[in-house]
Amino acid sequence: MAALRDWRSSVASPGCGPALCSAPGRDRGEAMGDASKAGRWRMPGLFARPDALLLDTGADGELLTARVRALLSLLVLSLPLLAALDGDGREVAIGLGAAVVINASAQLWLALARRRVHWLPLATATHDVSVTSLVLLMLARDDPAAGLNSMVVWCFYAVAIVLTALRNDVRLALYTGALAIGQYMLLWWLITAKAPGDALPASYAYGVVSAGTLAQRLVLLGIITAITAVVVRRIQQLITAAGHDVLTGLPNRAWLLQHLPRDAADARASGRSLSVALLDLDGFRRINEAGGHPAGDRALRHFAAGLSALLGEGEHAARIGGQEFVLLLRSPIGSAWERLDRHRRVLAEQAFQPGRGRDGVTLRFSAGLAAWPQDGADTSALLGTADRRLKQAKRDGGDRVWARDC
Repeated sequence: MAALRDWRSSVASPGCGPALCSAPGRDRGEAMGDASKAGRWRMPGLFARPDALLLDTGADGELLTARVRALLSLLVLSLPLLAALDGDGREVAIGLGAAVVINASAQLWLALARRRVHWLPLATATHDVSVTSLVLLMLARDDPAAGLNSMVVWCFYAVAIVLTALRNDVRLALYTGALAIGQYMLLWWLITAKAPGDALPASYAYGVVSAGTLAQRLVLLGIITAITAVVVRRIQQLITAAGHDVLTGLPNRAWLLQHLPRDAADARASGRSLSVALLDLDGFRRINEAGGHPAGDRALRHFAAGLSALLGEGEHAARIGGQEFVLLLRSPIGSAWERLDRHRRVLAEQAFQPGRGRDGVTLRFSAGLAAWPQDGADTSALLGTADRRLKQAKRDGGDRVWARDC
């Protein structure tokens, strides 16, 4: 239990009461018989909704994006002032008006980002692209060539796409890129449709509009979108890997520290039960000494597969170090105790094979249960209560589950 003590030193201590959890679960024998699968975890699909941890880091990224946007918006004010050096009063007026609107909206998005509104990334990405298109359209009123050839404004399409990398959502990057390409194509059609005959817009300041050049810009937006999506996907993979145990494939301690408070908040909002179980394999050192570390690793994977089979929808198992595991279960402590004790008996009946040619080994575990909020209103108190009951189970000889204090 050293891993838990090290962990709790970064949080705090005890509470009291009952609790754990219940759930349907897949065929236990099948999952426990295929322990090798426990060492793998799957990334969500490319278009799947990111998991809670990715969305949480994405929310932090949205706040960072809002701050960057607010800073860039201040710099945008300098662009029309610099354009005034060329003496184009109409363009300067349009630029100043757009800069004021951009700065006002940037402050609004910053205020909303601090509140972590779930629809904000989609709204801000749409806003960033649409404002860029609107500025180009306003420039095109007096100079059609400016609406398509203004590279300073066009570059903000790329900025909007790249900023989505901070949100940890591939779908948002692809949506923003597709929106930028679609709106620029629409601008191309709207502006060139007004040109007389087959003539393309041209001006002294912005040159002649070229279909080839416009097509190249669309391709560039596509390339920027693809690169951003790949970067986001890689970030997702790194975050997912950092939150999972390499040996068992289960979430790790860092993941649990992030996730447990969120589960408690969800339980509070929905009125659901939440139970926490802290488990420790009994006699694990003997397995390591008898069969070496490979046998110990196989035992941990086998045990992790069994825990995964025990879980229902919205429930989680995590390995927090050594032979210690945590379960987050959506059921009252009584149901959780029954479920976990039944699993303890089933596990003991199925001999584990530590290696080819070796005798089967019976895996046993001790566990302590705690219920939220009766046994603790925060992560530290809940785990402290579960740890205290686990120690009691160990003192009583192990191979048992405790859901109350003695």
